[in-house]
Amino acid sequence: MTKITRAQFDDVMVPNYVPGKVIPVKGEGSRIWDQEGREYIDFAGGIAVSALGHAHPALVEALTTQGQKLWHLSNVMTNEPAIELAQKITDNTFADKVFFCNSGAEANEAALKLGRRHAFLNTGPDKHEIISTLQSFHGRTLFTVSVGGQAKYKEGFEPTPGGISHVPYNDLAAMKAQISDRTAAVILEPIQGEGGITPATQEYLEGVRKLCDEHDALLIFDEVQTGVGRTGHLYAYQAYGVEPDILTTAKALGGGFPIGAMICTDKVAGSLAFGTHGSTYGGNPLACAVSLAVLNIITADGVLDEVVVKSERIKAALVKINEKHGIFKDIRGMGLLIGAELNDDWAGKAKDFVGAALEEGLMMLVAGPNVVRFAPSLIIPDADIDEGLARFEKAIEKLLNS
Repeated sequence: MTKITRAQFDDVMVPNYVPGKVIPVKGEGSRIWDQEGREYIDFAGGIAVSALGHAHPALVEALTTQGQKLWHLSNVMTNEPAIELAQKITDNTFADKVFFCNSGAEANEAALKLGRRHAFLNTGPDKHEIISTLQSFHGRTLFTVSVGGQAKYKEGFEPTPGGISHVPYNDLAAMKAQISDRTAAVILEPIQGEGGITPATQEYLEGVRKLCDEHDALLIFDEVQTGVGRTGHLYAYQAYGVEPDILTTAKALGGGFPIGAMICTDKVAGSLAFGTHGSTYGGNPLACAVSLAVLNIITADGVLDEVVVKSERIKAALVKINEKHGIFKDIRGMGLLIGAELNDDWAGKAKDFVGAALEEGLMMLVAGPNVVRFAPSLIIPDADIDEGLARFEKAIEKLLNS
């Protein structure tokens, strides 16, 4: 068989991606191997997706077992794994109802449509405005790039949907000035992911919740990246004690198998009545069986506590690296979603650090041009953490000496 090469990607794929020069072919736990047999430690987790690492036995078993039973029905029929998974989610969150889809963008699309439809049915067409925040990211559909607070993602796709405004993140005064009785919904990330791993303050989330209540607006939390144990809580809202009306979840929900969900209270769920929204593959038995296995592991005793312990291990090591090399302006985040912001001397060069790390056998991410992002498996062994950080420091030293 002819060997697959990276060059073939450019021949056959639309050029919206520029993947790395290596092609991974195998993963186990927090280690990955490429076509040449070279080993890498994975601190990227498929952009906070592979919450249990690669080829976790319980997920392989769930997929294999379900794959021998039933793959697809669409939503003309329900299925047991979907009902079991929905029950697991509602038992462990604020939510009463669940809508399954395939991705975070789809989950946010559903949430935003629900926000507008609920306002339309209960107040009227004038109550349709959506407030988002600058530097936010909510997906790549036309609606979600319009709601996202980064202009670069909608450039060239205008005209985009109207009735959407953006205010600075963590600025309660700005939110108060913008919200009104015409506001249908406010959408926030409890921690801005693509915007630089910036956590919300307690005062901010509590204040926005109060403003939404005062103006009869729905509060949507986008937990596509922060959900499913990433922060040391099943969902980040639980760390703050502030409940939304609607929450979106995807990425780690399937541990690598595509699945997303919008979850909400009974108060708003009825606004998506029969025929108002749908998804051909949403809630399919394969995805739901795998996702249930993911949640069963992450909600087991001690797993979330270990996320916090591993987080402190990484942050402490980054502080030591910074004491030696002086390259970070800030180290922030929650749980195993950590951002190391580069100082002014290295501003805009986060990709250089990711590239240098890959050369040392470490897969990493950026979160904007100035932030190096860490989003490893939630159960990454301490030995892999230590080895990965050693490789990261080696990459730093080479960059500093180049």
